[in-house]
Amino acid sequence: MKKGKYVIIIFLVFFILLAATFVSFLYYEFAKVPTVKPGSCLEINLSGRLIEKSYPDFLSAFFMQQPPLSMYDIWTNMRKAKVDTKIDSILLRLGYVDADWAKINEIRDLVLDFRKSGKKVYAYIEEAYDLDKEYYLATACDKIVLHPEGMLVINGIGGYVPFVKKLLDKIGVEAEVERVEEYKTAYNMFTKDHLTPAHREMMESIYSEIFSLYVETASKARGMTAQDFEKLIDHAFFQGEQAKEAGLVDEVFYEDELLDLIGGKNKKVNRISHAKYVKTPPSSLGLNKGKKIALLYGVGPIFTGEGAYSIMGSRTVVRWIRKARKDDSIKAIVFRVDSPGGSAVASDSIWREVSLAKKEKPFVVSMSDMAGSGGYQVSMAAHKIIAHPQTLTGSIGVIFAKFNMGKLYEKLGISGEKISFGDKSDILTTFRKSTDAERAFLKEMILDTYDNFITKAANDRSMTKEEIDKIGKGRVWTGSQAQKLGLIDDIGDLSKAVQTAKEMAGIPPDEEVALVVLPKKVSLFDALFGKLAARAQSKIPVFDKKVQDVLSTIQMLRDEVIWELMPFWLSPE
Repeated sequence: MKKGKYVIIIFLVFFILLAATFVSFLYYEFAKVPTVKPGSCLEINLSGRLIEKSYPDFLSAFFMQQPPLSMYDIWTNMRKAKVDTKIDSILLRLGYVDADWAKINEIRDLVLDFRKSGKKVYAYIEEAYDLDKEYYLATACDKIVLHPEGMLVINGIGGYVPFVKKLLDKIGVEAEVERVEEYKTAYNMFTKDHLTPAHREMMESIYSEIFSLYVETASKARGMTAQDFEKLIDHAFFQGEQAKEAGLVDEVFYEDELLDLIGGKNKKVNRISHAKYVKTPPSSLGLNKGKKIALLYGVGPIFTGEGAYSIMGSRTVVRWIRKARKDDSIKAIVFRVDSPGGSAVASDSIWREVSLAKKEKPFVVSMSDMAGSGGYQVSMAAHKIIAHPQTLTGSIGVIFAKFNMGKLYEKLGISGEKISFGDKSDILTTFRKSTDAERAFLKEMILDTYDNFITKAANDRSMTKEEIDKIGKGRVWTGSQAQKLGLIDDIGDLSKAVQTAKEMAGIPPDEEVALVVLPKKVSLFDALFGKLAARAQSKIPVFDKKVQDVLSTIQMLRDEVIWELMPFWLSPE
């Protein structure tokens, strides 16, 4: 009897939790449109993880937390605020942002565009370390304000590239890698204990390009020479008044003084949060209406099969593109790509659908932080490719890898007996080292994949195979470098991509368009219990986020044979 009571109690608890989750979902999804008072200030807490497109996070909704911060929501809100007569200003509360330089640059462009309306933008920093990306953004604002006791640390960009080959040697694991070619360094952390000359050349070129743009842009915005700004970076640490005296910030204020600056003394500032303002429909302000343009998101590692919000599954993306291609009401397609690549087969499948779509309507790619290797392949067939100066792209190359774990198995007391029907039936086994003949065969296989890659790239970019091969070999380029090399067409943000698509579709530049955004919101059931949600969140728990990303990507691509993947440790901090 007692056992039956426990079962009933457990069932009731589960039912109550499920009901509460459903209610919180309804609250989040259907909360009424917020009232925006005249003279309001849009407040954006810009810190933590920044993703491309927010997805339903029902566990957070259950605890009444805010949804993940996304570029799409920021882009939409700042466009709305620019034309909203009830919004007078924007306050950016800056902390460490978990994103790369291209996303930060896009928000910086949005700030500059918003200021064209005559409205003010304020950046407020309480305390943050390694704030170079965020400070770069702050220099676009009308005023930069630091807390009186706050520490502003701008110490340049850089870091360490880890190598784990010696660790693998100790435990008896050997990474066997075939690649095309010397710049394809995605697996160097497993096969080397140092930077190769090609690896160092590529990374120093990327870091130098991004650092130079940072110094040039920030110094100009702050009214000082590049040399003087570099001296400040070398000093690195500035607290309160020190930062003001150095010309890095405009004011050193507490919260109440900040609000006086925004609204004027003895005047209450009507603040509306970013999360609340998201609920204001763009159409209520004259935006997002008219002829339709599809805005499709391709985010995360690429693999065959169905995808999710942070994974680019080839079947899912192909289905989205095909749907937009066959919909006569959609006049153009904008494909937003933020991906390090992944499966060669999956990338090629998406490339094929992009090639078909461009024959029927304008197709424009907007690159975010990265669109390299497979991420470049899915982009290269577009009519126009638009990227940020700091976007990491190119990486035209191919890689194959497997791990020989024979010595580890031996240490653990694990043995194996071979049963084989077919000369190559055990070519991918982890029980032994590959033979020279097998390595030669695998190299020939990926060379064939590479040849197909550069052949298609040459055709798509109106170049020769030799020209593509010269700038290929796995090398990663910044957006600025890629434009000079002919890998992309223009420098710009999502707004520029939409504008380009409008022009190609014959839509007047001052005419609004309705964006049909994919992925759409998924159902509550799928988000809670669906396989895609589980796969999207299948992370290997480790202490460091970059290590986690590396291991999670390898885990997701474990069933793929040939990869088109960017180096893991690449983005400057």
